[in-house]
Amino acid sequence: MSRISIRYPRWEFESQVHSLLQSLKIQPKNVDLYTLACVHRSVLNEVTDGYSESNERLEYLWDAVLELVITEALFHNFPEKSEWELTDIRSALVRGRNLAQIASSLNFSWVIQVSRWEYNAKWHENPYILANTIEAIIGALYLDQWFDSARAFIIRHVYTTLPNILEKSLFVDPKSALQELTQEVWGVTPTYEVMDEVWADHNKAYIIAVSLHGIELGRGKWTSKKKWEQDAAENALGRRSEWESKIVGNKK
Repeated sequence: MSRISIRYPRWEFESQVHSLLQSLKIQPKNVDLYTLACVHRSVLNEVTDGYSESNERLEYLWDAVLELVITEALFHNFPEKSEWELTDIRSALVRGRNLAQIASSLNFSWVIQVSRWEYNAKWHENPYILANTIEAIIGALYLDQWFDSARAFIIRHVYTTLPNILEKSLFVDPKSALQELTQEVWGVTPTYEVMDEVWADHNKAYIIAVSLHGIELGRGKWTSKKKWEQDAAENALGRRSEWESKIVGNKK
């Protein structure tokens, strides 16, 4: 017998997925693909029937599809830029934080099926899980309606974040960019500090804050040191207007 320790009963979860697809203007041929795309692996530990697979295999598809679409668009739209510049911009577009922000803006957090424990810990709002879910949705869309539909979704929801990335120079390696900024303006390197550790589905994630002169600039949350520092630095760069005037140290 099934142990009900998940966020939604099955009927409500499927209703949420249907509402998400309506909001995204997706008319599915095989709705089961999109339902699967919204199943986090923590569910498999809590339910003994009805859920035999998570969205991880669908995530596998997104990389090739997303990279091809973004690469083609950048190639045609920026003929003056070099290969390495285009590569950096593409990396910023497909980076986890950017995908997570897109997924959040599209209300994915209301849909993701997680275990009750993960839901109470608000892991349906976790950037890593949000990014993985939109990746799985892209994989589902590719399988369900093939390349043109997946391409249209990526251009509409992912590529349109490009102006913000260019304006805030988020295509530059975030940690290096933040360090160059603080050293140039204040002559100081920012510091990174682990603020909390949280467990979900037997995986540890770290919440880290980056600070300058005792002022918190931003926070990151990920499962590896490299990614959490990049995440925190990118968050700080995006919030520069909020903290710059608070820095007490002397400018160079």
